[in-house]
Amino acid sequence: MVDVVYTYLQSPIGPLLLAGDGTRLSKVGFPAGKGRVAPHDGWRHDDEQFAEARAQLSAYFVGELRDFDLELMPAGSPFQLAVWQALTAIPYGATMSYGELAGRIGRPSASRAVGAANGANPIPIIVPCHRVIGSSGALTGFGGGIDTKRWLLAHEAGGRPDDLQGSLF
Repeated sequence: MVDVVYTYLQSPIGPLLLAGDGTRLSKVGFPAGKGRVAPHDGWRHDDEQFAEARAQLSAYFVGELRDFDLELMPAGSPFQLAVWQALTAIPYGATMSYGELAGRIGRPSASRAVGAANGANPIPIIVPCHRVIGSSGALTGFGGGIDTKRWLLAHEAGGRPDDLQGSLF
């Protein structure tokens, strides 16, 4: 059994839980919403862990980092892993529809399955599931809540979260 350690990072969107084996990150959890992750029994709190992940996320939140370079350890099915890998190819500040993402992985008729895999992403922000939007351009479900998704997209667009009150998409 892998020893799971965790820490928190204070961020503009609230405290993010970072968990994994101490070297590789397996979870980023939001403070609220369906993507909220709380430490499980048996997890060990250690604020000395994930120094590089904390540094890169902090740099992202102040606009100094666009591409993460971290050791990740996501757990998922081969299909989910393919979707999550494809998410990492969506450029900073760009968005893509679920259908476009399905086409990128060679499964153009699997947009619903891509949506489910996107929603199961255990390492949001770093694996940028917030960059996937509805085919109409609407902001759709997000584990950290629509307001958090709006904030992340506005941040990457160089604006303020108020700039994305639905009119941009």
